[in-house]
Amino acid sequence: MTGPHTELLAHDPVAAIRWKDDGLELLDQRVLPARESWLRLESATDTAAAIRDMVVRGAPAIGVTAAYGAVLAVREAVKNDPVGWREVLGPLLQVLRVARPTAINLGWSLDRMERRLQTVEHEPVAAALAEAIEIHEQDKFRNRRIGLNGAPVIEHGSTIVTHCNTGSLATGGFGTAMSVIRAAWEDGRVASIYVDETRPWLQGSRLTAWELSRCNVPARLIVDGAAASVMREARRGWAIVGADRIAANGDVANKIGTYALAVQARFHGFGFMVAAPTSTVDLGTAQGSAIPIEQRDGAELTAGQAWQLPPGIGTHNPVFDVTPAQLIDCIVTEQGVHRPPFAVSLAEACESAAASAE
Repeated sequence: MTGPHTELLAHDPVAAIRWKDDGLELLDQRVLPARESWLRLESATDTAAAIRDMVVRGAPAIGVTAAYGAVLAVREAVKNDPVGWREVLGPLLQVLRVARPTAINLGWSLDRMERRLQTVEHEPVAAALAEAIEIHEQDKFRNRRIGLNGAPVIEHGSTIVTHCNTGSLATGGFGTAMSVIRAAWEDGRVASIYVDETRPWLQGSRLTAWELSRCNVPARLIVDGAAASVMREARRGWAIVGADRIAANGDVANKIGTYALAVQARFHGFGFMVAAPTSTVDLGTAQGSAIPIEQRDGAELTAGQAWQLPPGIGTHNPVFDVTPAQLIDCIVTEQGVHRPPFAVSLAEACESAAASAE
């Protein structure tokens, strides 16, 4: 890769997933930025729990973590039955599959691990680990390409608004939307960056702000409801987000609040960019209405507050929403910049990505 932002995207100061001493270690994102604490996982069950409990989050990062979780599952299966390990493996992988329903990368990663294991005759643990490492390294490469592809779309002097966390903490490294933002900043295209706090888990204020600081990229934190006012005052710029699943028609499931940000961007004349690897594109899902939306415990909405809900007041806590393709100006993948209508270009991008992986 060459260009003005090559140096920036050649080094990633943040890493959240590592295979160390024959075990999986995850940076516990639940306690950032107060402290940097690593959790060591020794089984597929532990890995599924970490995914479900938000130790790791972000579709690409969940996919990479699941790949390493599959390695742990293979190791456990071989230990329990050296001859019939494949029969033991199936239920262990299923535990991983159901950890979180919306992010397509989880299933994509496990499908790839299973395909690799079908042809293994000797040393299945070593073969599984090699495949997981390749998935991890390929995600880093895709993310760098996303940054290089997306940055030139950003006009000089743009104000950027971003939602949730899309950096190295949410991926195997470098990030998706964050990769675009970092590359555009290095290229001198960005006047200012605003980070939505992203209720209720505060991924923006806890994680994105921390990552940008580590990357020496200045930004300002805003409450989610301030984005429209920022856009009105700035007059031009981009809202740049990631994705947990992209339907074949370009509808995008992402962190709750993304849909509202897209509506605000369209009203105020801001561009709306989605940055994600082709592994996040689900060609088997025709449109966004078919994407399963995870509902989480409503107690998350009041966690850490000094007050409690009064009697008779319930909660509604969807983790994701779906942004219609009609509100998206471009989807950036490692294969390039895709403009509406998205169906043909996304299918071609996935086909090209699959061909290059063979």
